[in-house]
Amino acid sequence: MTTSFNDAVRTPTFIKITAFALLSLSLFFLFNRFSSSNPSLIFSSLPPPITKMTPSPPLPQTPPSSSLSDPPPPPPSPSPPPPPRVDMMIRMGIVDETGAMSLDFEVGEIDEGFAEEFENLSGGGEKEKEEESGGWVKVDKYKVCEQSTSNSVPCLDNADEKYERHCPKALDCVVPRPEGYQVRIPWPQSRDQVWLSNVPRTSMVEDKGNQKWISIKNDKYVFPGGGRAINHLNRISKMVPDIAFGQKTRVALDIGSGVADFGAFLMQRNVTTLSIAPKDVYENQIQFALERGVPAMVAAFATRRLLYPSQAFDLIHCSECGVNWANNDGILLLEANRMLRAGGYFVWAAEPVYKREENLREQWRGMENLATRICWELVKKVGYIAVWRKPLNNSCYLNRADGVQPPLCNSDDDPDKVWYVNMRTCITRLPENGYGANVTTWPARLHYPPDRLQSIEMDAYISRKEIFKAESKYWNDIISGYVGAFHWKDFKLRNVLDMRAGYGGFAAALHDLEINCWVMNVVPVSGPNTLPVIYDRGLIGVRHDWCEPFDTYPRTYDLIHANGLFSVEKKRHKCDFSTIMLEMDRMLRPDGRVYIRDTVSVMNEVKEIASALGWVAALRETGEGPHSSWRILICDKRM
Repeated sequence: MTTSFNDAVRTPTFIKITAFALLSLSLFFLFNRFSSSNPSLIFSSLPPPITKMTPSPPLPQTPPSSSLSDPPPPPPSPSPPPPPRVDMMIRMGIVDETGAMSLDFEVGEIDEGFAEEFENLSGGGEKEKEEESGGWVKVDKYKVCEQSTSNSVPCLDNADEKYERHCPKALDCVVPRPEGYQVRIPWPQSRDQVWLSNVPRTSMVEDKGNQKWISIKNDKYVFPGGGRAINHLNRISKMVPDIAFGQKTRVALDIGSGVADFGAFLMQRNVTTLSIAPKDVYENQIQFALERGVPAMVAAFATRRLLYPSQAFDLIHCSECGVNWANNDGILLLEANRMLRAGGYFVWAAEPVYKREENLREQWRGMENLATRICWELVKKVGYIAVWRKPLNNSCYLNRADGVQPPLCNSDDDPDKVWYVNMRTCITRLPENGYGANVTTWPARLHYPPDRLQSIEMDAYISRKEIFKAESKYWNDIISGYVGAFHWKDFKLRNVLDMRAGYGGFAAALHDLEINCWVMNVVPVSGPNTLPVIYDRGLIGVRHDWCEPFDTYPRTYDLIHANGLFSVEKKRHKCDFSTIMLEMDRMLRPDGRVYIRDTVSVMNEVKEIASALGWVAALRETGEGPHSSWRILICDKRM
């Protein structure tokens, strides 16, 4: 009996059964050990997928709003959730361990001792283990580009298409700073003066100095136009009190902005104004605005739609902006109409409003006639200012006489599709359900889920408001940790870029935590278009493809934030990480910082490129702890 038992124990079949039983038992205890400690969160294109915090099994692919009666049995082998699919409907949601929606979660805390350790790094950070960072990648240090590129805006620096994007081959070198470049003057002092050496071209001073917009004093540009800008704003408020700056009017667009006095002084009235101008004969209108700390982009009314959604701006302002709005069947005013919120205001301050020369009177008559045909109401005309109001719905358009031009756009025209899309000579239809017209007043609109949340292409329907609120809570918790651990308030941040903004929760958190800055929220073309929601919150943003250069000058931003960007772009197979990070370096100011949150699988290559750019880079765990498959890379571009 004993001999036969010993022989049975030694058989291969018995050994395999025993090994499988022990493995199953071990996995069972590991599953219970880790899955009982924290509820799981699922974020896709918005915050990182914290389900990867622990070796928990993936949640079933059911709608986030449904509730499961019994938890699923543990699988034989835990595996991470499948990666999000690109260019398809993207799943998003916040789900606890039962499958129900939940706002009760914590993201963990940042080690405050890391800030001092990071400051002591001299360059490159420390090497990470190969198995934790996706394999070893060696990147040689990048060379420096020619000095002539120091103020280059790549996709707009072309002779043939001066006002439209035409992108050259991607840079393979680091854009140099101008000789004598200095760390920027902090806000609010920068509103009134900036270093001469940081914006070295002086043609605007020579041409516009007599208008008292800008002058040179010793080693600085000085902007003495504050008094005139304040008087202009007071006049508009008196003409149309219902504009209500800082309450009903929160987001404005200033076209042909000069040196951005309008936007600079609206900030103290709680209005975020995006200043836009082309790269024209003065070359650097927008560069002055950015150096001052005012939101701005290089953009022009030409043939393509501007990169902002429909009903983005509560007010559009054109003061001597040089646009003849009635030309070419009114196509440029129709583009402004697309971007103007229902019930919003268009302010035109220009010579045709008040001067009597026949050519100027002809411009006025053309503008007045076109505005009437697109159902704008002339609210007030006093002195050099005329103010129109856009209707709240389509009733005026539908009641026009037969044959009145321009026509309504086709019902299948998507007014939020803007990436390389031509302008239309038609009136953009307003949503029949009133979406976009009925946003709440500021500051309540920052955290109130807007109606257009329901129009975003995602497979959650009932739970959208919960997802919106959870994203805000998630980023508020994370930024609170950054402010405490990394002393963000000591940085005197002003110009901030969020490269993958989701619903704008990162920017909202910076506002809530009283970081005195503005954020350009970029919604990549690789994901769902959440820009309408961002604007309905009272924030600003733009659509963009990060495999191409951004429409801004070098040295624009003090802080660049990228959440989950590289893992998404890797799946597109459109460009290398180096293309994106060289562009980040071009946009980042010397003495600026980069925060990259992404999966372990991409971090080694990203960190190597950061070091090759000359950044001081350090890789750390996120607040979710060592079992998270996400890491944070913090980089300094030191002077």
